[in-house]
Amino acid sequence: MQKIISVFGAAKLPDQDPAYDWAVMVGRALAENGYTVMTGGYGGIMEAASEGAAKAQGHVIGVTVPNVQLVHERVVNPYVKQEVPCKSYDERLHYLVENAQGYVVMPGGIGTLQELTEAWQQMRIRQLTPRPLICYGNYWRTKVEMLVNSPYVPDQHAALVQFAYHPEDVIRILRSFNLS
Repeated sequence: MQKIISVFGAAKLPDQDPAYDWAVMVGRALAENGYTVMTGGYGGIMEAASEGAAKAQGHVIGVTVPNVQLVHERVVNPYVKQEVPCKSYDERLHYLVENAQGYVVMPGGIGTLQELTEAWQQMRIRQLTPRPLICYGNYWRTKVEMLVNSPYVPDQHAALVQFAYHPEDVIRILRSFNLS
């Protein structure tokens, strides 16, 4: 059985954004440790994670929405080995969340926030069994801490989100879940 990790992040990045390099390193580490990388299939962080995995001879799944006019996302990145076309953004989001054994959330905008919260919510309501939900770097830390430090998120739900600052941290967290 494949151990699939969805990598979420910005579809479009400013020139020379360090998050691109971070995502390449994370994608490479995932592939080198036997994980399949699954992304939304387009550019930015999705392409970077796919590039890292492909260069390490890993399998890359791109979950796309080919028949919908997209703002920035137009072309499937060249590192995708298996494309999964979806009919809508909702179907794509659910596929990325439901068919992964874990998640790495890189810097991104509203779409990435939606992916993070969808995975978190599905585990919170026990629609999905708990699995690694890893926010990479400092970008999400203050945003997530604002929620988990409020009276609205109980400790057991806050504990579903973890933070990593290096690819080795991501692998260590994934291994702690004994994904099969």
